[in-house]
Amino acid sequence: MYDKLFKTIDDRRDEMAELTAELIRFPTINPPGDAYRPCAEYLGNRLAKRGFGVEYIRAVGTPGDTDRYPRINVIARFDGRTAGPTVHFNSHIDVVEAGEGWSVDPFGGVIRDGRVYGRGACDMKGGLAASIIAAEAFMDVNPDFPGAIEISGTVDEESGGFGGVAYLAGKGYFSRPRVDHVIIPEPLNKDRICLGHRGVWWAEIETKGEIAHGSMPFLGDCAVRHMGAVLEAFEQELFPALDRKTTRMPVVPEGARRSTMNINSIHGGQTDDFRPGLPSPNVPDSCRLTIDRRFLLEEKIDDVKGEVISILDRLKRERKKFDYEIRDIMEVQPLMTERDAPVASAIAQGIREIFDKEPEYVISPGTYDQKHVARIGHLYDCIAYGPGILDLAHRPDEWVGIDDMVQSAKVMAIGLDILLRGQFNG
Repeated sequence: MYDKLFKTIDDRRDEMAELTAELIRFPTINPPGDAYRPCAEYLGNRLAKRGFGVEYIRAVGTPGDTDRYPRINVIARFDGRTAGPTVHFNSHIDVVEAGEGWSVDPFGGVIRDGRVYGRGACDMKGGLAASIIAAEAFMDVNPDFPGAIEISGTVDEESGGFGGVAYLAGKGYFSRPRVDHVIIPEPLNKDRICLGHRGVWWAEIETKGEIAHGSMPFLGDCAVRHMGAVLEAFEQELFPALDRKTTRMPVVPEGARRSTMNINSIHGGQTDDFRPGLPSPNVPDSCRLTIDRRFLLEEKIDDVKGEVISILDRLKRERKKFDYEIRDIMEVQPLMTERDAPVASAIAQGIREIFDKEPEYVISPGTYDQKHVARIGHLYDCIAYGPGILDLAHRPDEWVGIDDMVQSAKVMAIGLDILLRGQFNG
């Protein structure tokens, strides 16, 4: 019953690959937020030619937003012939830095051997291209569809999404009655449905000291040494305790089915700005540590914070002159959409149709913009589904398979049909 739809997508295989390559050629590196405007306008111009109404929304005042690096988001909407639900495909256009180790130009959009290479190919410009082709093919085959289709290109997902989906959700762009179902084409593998993610708590810990001459450290108090005591306590107490915590959530990979904490950064004492000069001989009076704690559905955020704070308070009691401050940066609760929710059920049917198998239901080890759709937009019929292999994200020679994009586009088109119409008559 979907033969005509499938043929339309197959006929646009090369166009999908080239669209992905064109998107990669915009170096939308975050931070700082390069090329957001031209990439958003490229998407908007393309979709406007297909009859979509297009809005550009700048997230004024959000972290990183400046006149040089404006946080520009694009949302395109096409209303069907009759009233009905709205299905929204949301993709982030920002990418992480390229890094070293590439054998191709990371922003060249190289198409070779059935793959498109480049930073963001997998995460997630391939998914964005697949969702656009899926929506356009569905519209071509079924021009009288009910409801509405939205496609967005949003920014800053890699740095928390505050200038993208969080800002837009606060403005009502991800809430009923405007939107009913959201599909985020993140690269969780083409036969998987991602229902949500673990929780996250980011915080900065600062240990305090007293500045003095480096030749007489006994006259001061070294904040870096105090931070060393914090790290030692984490190694001996906290990390082993986290490793013993497991979850019923189907998190992938398996190692992420435990609580984890990463030390994101540490800064203390002399900064790098003295190079190529000479360091100054000071005892550091401050040392800052950023932690990235990922927690499970079975854990409470107050307990997660309490494990860290209890160690710091104990050190304050036991260690001479130890003092600290802790500042929250971000906290997000764990999230898991039900398998029988409408959008998950519709995409599951698409996976059965294309791959002749039951979908695998997974939870992402890290958060993505579903968190803002749920906690700000209060819209819970949202999943991540898209082409691309998760393990390739953020790595050198990142790529997305063209066949994978085609197959995922077919799955998305079937899901779109079920959500908008319930039955396809093409």
